[in-house]
Amino acid sequence: MKIKYLVYGLLTIGIIGFIGYRITENKSKNADSKDQKGKGKSMSVNGIVATPQTFDNNLSLSGSIEANEQVEIRSEVSGIVEAIYFQEGSNVSKGQVLFKVNDLELRAQLRQTSTREGLASENERRAKLLLQKEAISQEEYDLARADLKSAQAQSQLIKAQIAKTSVRAPFSGRIGLRSISPGTYITPTVLVAKLVNTGKLKITFSIPEKYASQVKTNTNISFTVSGSTEIYTARVYAIEPEVAVATRTLQVRAIADNKNGKLLPGTFADVELPLDIIKDAIVVPTEAIIPVQNGKKVFISSNGQAKEVMIETATRTDASILVLSGLKAGDTIITSGVMSLKNETPVTVKIK
Repeated sequence: MKIKYLVYGLLTIGIIGFIGYRITENKSKNADSKDQKGKGKSMSVNGIVATPQTFDNNLSLSGSIEANEQVEIRSEVSGIVEAIYFQEGSNVSKGQVLFKVNDLELRAQLRQTSTREGLASENERRAKLLLQKEAISQEEYDLARADLKSAQAQSQLIKAQIAKTSVRAPFSGRIGLRSISPGTYITPTVLVAKLVNTGKLKITFSIPEKYASQVKTNTNISFTVSGSTEIYTARVYAIEPEVAVATRTLQVRAIADNKNGKLLPGTFADVELPLDIIKDAIVVPTEAIIPVQNGKKVFISSNGQAKEVMIETATRTDASILVLSGLKAGDTIITSGVMSLKNETPVTVKIK
């Protein structure tokens, strides 16, 4: 009886094991079948055929606008401000008196030295007559002449100091806000106001060193400023003679007319610098480019599969990038769904 139950038990275990094995086998086959179907499914993407074309190589850069001439107005002498002859924010002319520092003390010193100079001049005249009569030695005459020269130099020094009490504009331009009032005691360290010439403006910008050989003086550039759609022009007039080691860039400066006063020093400029026109260039839409750690890459279609290609790029526009290497004419470049692609992914490309 026990043997009978034992046989039944073994048969039951065997049947259950066989059923479990068949279920597992069927699941494995279904999974393999699904994987094969998934691998065989093609991804629909858009693409373009790389075609050589002429490319106007314009470099987009950021620059700063500076006044053609600017200076901090200060007094070279210390004293009380006697009068101010300019209006804040107004235009002034070269040589115009901006303010006057009290010079009463200096003028008193000048009268004193003038008296001394007159006396020294008379002494020198008498000594000269006596020398001619051999009544005094040459050495005595030289001392009298030295006294005269010293007095004359002292008078000239004080006159120069008096001239400095009238502070004049070194060039024509617009003067800013003043920090003094009549009666203020000022010294050479006090900033009175700033004077800028905005009739012409400097646009300063830097370019990557690889473009250094393509930039030349007298090249015309275009630029825009924030808050305006107007396009301004400028002319390159100076190029730094060396590349900055820290940034690997070359500084360039252009000059622009600003007769209407629309441009303000200190603002930023979006600069378009024309470089050499490139013939037979390969240009790729920006959406096809994938930045990676060691550069940039694109996917091309080859034999119905996506193929990853590393590229070297140069100038970019709003919609495209110039490719220097990695692609050739006739390559089918994938432009959509690139972030989902991997090497050898089956693709169906719709050429646009």
